[in-house]
Amino acid sequence: MAANAIRLSEEIIEAAITYAPVNSRSIPKQIEHWIKIGQIAEENPDLVVLDIRMMEHNGLELLQDIRNRYYDLPVILCSAYDTFKEDIKSMAANDYVIKSFDLTELKTKIKKSLQAAGVEK
Repeated sequence: MAANAIRLSEEIIEAAITYAPVNSRSIPKQIEHWIKIGQIAEENPDLVVLDIRMMEHNGLELLQDIRNRYYDLPVILCSAYDTFKEDIKSMAANDYVIKSFDLTELKTKIKKSLQAAGVEK
């Protein structure tokens, strides 16, 4: 991944300094987290498929933020770990899928979630 330099306002930096420790993140990770939430707002997706363990983000934290800001946005957690299925944070997702080479279950749950949201017939 290529690194790019960007100039951030003092206001954003001060906010990141304040919120990062509260959310157990480094300051750069807090800013990256806000960028992800901003991408959701800008792209306005019909559905989000979210992994729990991502290199740069904690999927369960991101799920919580998505629920706080976009309550009706369907979210499907897709993870290689079945141990998270019963986690209270995971229950905020519309569905939970264990990763597999066979995508049938994931496709079925995506279709079901889109239908429930009124996006697909």
